[in-house]
Amino acid sequence: MKGLTSMAKLALPARPGKVQLGLKAGADPTQLLDRLKYRPEVFEFFTSEADFTPTAFRTFKAKVQFVQTNVTRKIVIHHPMKFHDQHLDQLLDAHREPQAYAFFQQSTAQLLDLANDLNVRILVHGGYGGAESQQLIDEYPSLVAARATVFDHLDQLVAQGNGHVMIENGITASFMYGDPQIDDTILAHHWPLVCDLSHVFIGLHGDMDRTMAALTKLKPLIRHYHLVDSLGQRHDSLPLGAGLIDWRRVLPALNPQATMIYEVPDETDATCANMLRSYHYLRGLEVQQLESGR
Repeated sequence: MKGLTSMAKLALPARPGKVQLGLKAGADPTQLLDRLKYRPEVFEFFTSEADFTPTAFRTFKAKVQFVQTNVTRKIVIHHPMKFHDQHLDQLLDAHREPQAYAFFQQSTAQLLDLANDLNVRILVHGGYGGAESQQLIDEYPSLVAARATVFDHLDQLVAQGNGHVMIENGITASFMYGDPQIDDTILAHHWPLVCDLSHVFIGLHGDMDRTMAALTKLKPLIRHYHLVDSLGQRHDSLPLGAGLIDWRRVLPALNPQATMIYEVPDETDATCANMLRSYHYLRGLEVQQLESGR
């Protein structure tokens, strides 16, 4: 980890309020150096299939330990999204894309061991979206049957996680926020949640009132936020303030006990200007609301 070890420990500045500087990167040293120089309060690792060979995973674990020791203990590790370009959807099983399902099981076991060793949190998607997810749903007898499979898999994951696993929403009918049946099931199961704001908004076709209702209903279970803007029609990943989400309404509805990152990419993964821009946008709104006495 040449270059990383030269970073000195620095105390984070006090930032009153609920808005936190949360950044995301892969384990690539260039990305890590770019993010860590801003001393984020929350750090999320993106992972890919390549991180899970025995040698690569040992290196990855060392980088997690470095961030934990030198920058922040608020660390989230995002389960790999794909295997051979196949989304690792909860609808997969040993009969549907068996190789992807086997990798899903293997990588989950590796991450759970790491989480137990280092006391970090693991983020796993409850679903994705688009044509790929719909094709999987169509392989089940009904949407009810597909959802039952997802709920069963999530129960098992959370039970295995020993308090380290959180579940993120997608924009698919098999697992999204804002659908009353799914929201009620989540509340009954008391799963620890990750809330991607753009996924809620897109899944509800840009309906801000329904988005706020879902945020409010699920707020007690939300442990981590992905803050990203959208026009509400597709997965467009816009900086905060560049889409149609009303962040003035969202900000008071956020769980103050949860962590957050800004999941807004730049044109290259080597930089994080849009993440920083989004943080400053939300922090500016928070300062306005604090000064107005809200």
